[in-house]
Parts: sequence; C-alpha cells; structure tokens
Amino acid sequence: MKTLILTFVLLIASAISYAQTTIQKGAHTVGVEQFKTFKNIEAKYLIDVRTPNEYKQGHIEGAKNIDYFSKDFKQQLEKLNKEVPVYVYCRSGGRSAKAMQIMKDMGFKTIYNLDGGYLAWSQKQ
Repeated sequence: MKTLILTFVLLIASAISYAQTTIQKGAHTVGVEQFKTFKNIEAKYLIDVRTPNEYKQGHIEGAKNIDYFSKDFKQQLEKLNKEVPVYVYCRSGGRSAKAMQIMKDMGFKTIYNLDGGYLAWSQKQ
C-alpha cells in the first residue's frame, strides 16, 4: 500500500513539474521573473516593439526591433513562424499588449507580453 501511495505521489509531482516547464499556448501577460524564462527556450522570438530610437537607448539582449508604429508592422510579423513562442515588450506594456492582440488575431499560438515593459525589466536587473 505504501508503495502504491509513493508511486501516486511521484506521478503527481512529475505531472506538476512537466506542466510548469511546458509552454502554455495562448496570449499571456507575465511579470519579469516569468518573462525571463525565455532564456531557457531555444526556439523563440524576442521582440521589442518600441521605436528604433527607444531600442538604441537600451534593450533586452537578443531582442529584434519591430516598431509597432511602422507602416509594415504586420508584414514584418507575417515573416515569423506562428508556431514558435513570441516574447514581446515595449516601454511600459501598452504597445506590447496591443501587439500581442494583433499577433493573436494573426494566428500566433503562444505569446508572452512583459507586464510593465522595459521599465519593469530594467528595475529588476
């Protein structure tokens, strides 16, 4: 009986661990600590939707700049694989929330928006 209970507990612990490391599909606004998990994922896009001038003033390492205000914003997004998780941020979270909705409407499967944007990220570094 003890072996059965121990097996059951280990099975539940494994399921919880797997769920925590599995990418959740959908659109999510997350805090800095959860957003940082992108570093552990090899296939992903990290997108900074601020203007080029904002990007030049500082950005998260490895981020690609796709300006939310550019005329070809959607066309640039169309070049991305919609099955690959996207991590998106802006200055404080407003533009990236709108960009996340656009991406969701375009059919992107998994999108993470940084709550508080680059300002929040900078404060945690």
